[in-house]
Amino acid sequence: MRIAIIQFPGSNCERETMLAVNRAGMTPVEFLWNEPKKKLMECDGYIIVGGFSYEDRSRAGAIAALDPLMHVLKEQSESGKPILGICNGAQILVESGLVPGIENHKVGMSLTDNKRVKQGKVLGTGYYNAWVNIRLSDEYQQNAFTRFLSPENVMRVPVAHGEGRFVIPPALLQEIQENGLNVFQYCSESGKIIDEFPVNPNGSIDNIAAISNKAGNVMAIMPHPERTTNGDMIFHSMRDYISEGYRQRVQPLYYYPRALETKKYQNSPHNHELVVELIITDNQALSVENALQHRGLPVTVKRQVHWEISCDSHETFEMIKASGVLYNDRKEFVLAPTKKTTTQHKTFLIRSKEDLYGLEKMQLLKNHFGIEGINAIRRGVLWHVFAENPIIEKILETHILSNPIAHECYEYA
Repeated sequence: MRIAIIQFPGSNCERETMLAVNRAGMTPVEFLWNEPKKKLMECDGYIIVGGFSYEDRSRAGAIAALDPLMHVLKEQSESGKPILGICNGAQILVESGLVPGIENHKVGMSLTDNKRVKQGKVLGTGYYNAWVNIRLSDEYQQNAFTRFLSPENVMRVPVAHGEGRFVIPPALLQEIQENGLNVFQYCSESGKIIDEFPVNPNGSIDNIAAISNKAGNVMAIMPHPERTTNGDMIFHSMRDYISEGYRQRVQPLYYYPRALETKKYQNSPHNHELVVELIITDNQALSVENALQHRGLPVTVKRQVHWEISCDSHETFEMIKASGVLYNDRKEFVLAPTKKTTTQHKTFLIRSKEDLYGLEKMQLLKNHFGIEGINAIRRGVLWHVFAENPIIEKILETHILSNPIAHECYEYA
């Protein structure tokens, strides 16, 4: 029983995953993203390991999700073969549309920035590494990964991620809950679902730690069951599922996302804009450009950081700039905002719908630098896309620049 251990550039959990597969009586087969796809198709199941594929450039999982091997996995999933994505692997499954299994593998949810919340207050954001407890949800789906577990089994497993918060539109969340696709939830040691930190380590909606597709053979899980024997039953279930030759075809979810809405950016004349560019080569832009070119999309991409600052006076704005909080003048420089576009050049401003990063910077400026008169700070990324209009539309459809569930997309012109 051969299980492909899929690794992209930046993956770092292959050894733990292979050990877990061995403990479950299966044979791990190392598979690098650029190996022949025939080797992948000969395997009985697949695990996309954790790590930081492509250094999480653009956002976690976005670039790997566009790799041609994901088309192979989509085909193999249709035959019922099990696919498990752990941590970064979960992010890749979500960004590729394999989870939760919307028609045509449309992207319908997001794994975005952590938000540690207790008693209504945000205690922290960003990367978090700790041991947590998870269990099956009360209405869990019996699938390829749950055969030896019940909601009474509380598993203590580690988490280690910066973008592990499931964000799901209400209509899709309802369908996920009705079908039991919210397979694992974060819980207390006694199994109680408590929606605040530290029980919920990242602010994930409904305390969701793992989500499956409707057929039950593809699951995205953010904690790391492979790093402890506490999670072995997930891999034993996978082995049992394969040994029975269980194959199930089901209709996709009813939910279907709306088309991506691109708004025109309108800044208040009372707000200040700050556009920041790296002095050195921007590897994020290069990675996005290469990924798009590998998909046959002739394009050049440039990236800048955009700050929108609302404050009481120009003097306050100059104090904010001088603080060094919003940019590092040793490796970045400030540009005058440019809004010129042509038929072969579009600029898009991508901003998080819940801008935790901008809020964090505003609190830092107020509390540690004592700068008064700051009303709001919003952070975004300007993507300059140089291509013909039909190509630009195809680029937007890939979602490599933004996830429509977690981000707002503006045409900056």
